[in-house]
Amino acid sequence: MSGTLLAVRNVLKAWALLVVACAALAGIGWLLGGYRLLSIFVFCGALLAAALYWTSDRVALGLVGARELPLAEAPGFHSTVERLAALAGVVKPRLYLIPDGLPRALAAGRGPRGSALAVSSGLLAAATPAELEAVVAHELAHVRNRDVVVQTSVVVLAATLLELSRIGGWFQRALLYLLGPIAAAFVHLMLSRNREFLADRDAAVLCDSPHPLADALVRLDAAAELVEFAGSPTTEPLYTVNPFLEEGLAALFVTHPPVAERIRRLRAMDPDWREKLRAA
Repeated sequence: MSGTLLAVRNVLKAWALLVVACAALAGIGWLLGGYRLLSIFVFCGALLAAALYWTSDRVALGLVGARELPLAEAPGFHSTVERLAALAGVVKPRLYLIPDGLPRALAAGRGPRGSALAVSSGLLAAATPAELEAVVAHELAHVRNRDVVVQTSVVVLAATLLELSRIGGWFQRALLYLLGPIAAAFVHLMLSRNREFLADRDAAVLCDSPHPLADALVRLDAAAELVEFAGSPTTEPLYTVNPFLEEGLAALFVTHPPVAERIRRLRAMDPDWREKLRAA
């Protein structure tokens, strides 16, 4: 699937999400109070959708504990992101830092004209310059393809569903067993694993080579197995690779394809890479 078709599909998914939400609220309003309450519920649904569209990126960044990264704190990284954003044809995203040792990165927002990119201090410390550029290019590909519109909204809604289990008191665990699979099913319904393959391919084009991203995926995947990590499993779709152990509740929210398959596809873009490596 081309980037243009994927972007169109993501926009249609966002609109479908809005229509379904408003229809559900309309049905509730009709059952409770007829046409008058139906109109009020639909209007409230539209307001909530608008609020989600404009603020979901800040909510997602709050879920991962990110703070804004000033230009003076990392001028080189700002310059790298600005250059890659120009190549990708998107507005430079706002940059955030996740104060965490686990190498990871994510993008959130509304698309090419309004997005945010967050990287962890572990990624800035551990990745080589080429690997860091490749990870940034991968996230910018999600921005250009408007994956972030759907990903961010879905993550916020899924996190909200899980948080609803807290109102259960003594029945919290039972509610979690009920709401967790519902939230996970919603995530899988809205997000396709193919978005990662396409973002990998676009990142390879932006970086003029698939190998820096392949090397970065190896590093990120190895770090996820070695470094202890805790967080909301609903944020899994936002990251470059899945940082969670695939067990328990976290296993329900896995939307990334296997890292080995992603690396294989990236290496296949340059089938003579082994011979080039030997020659070097």
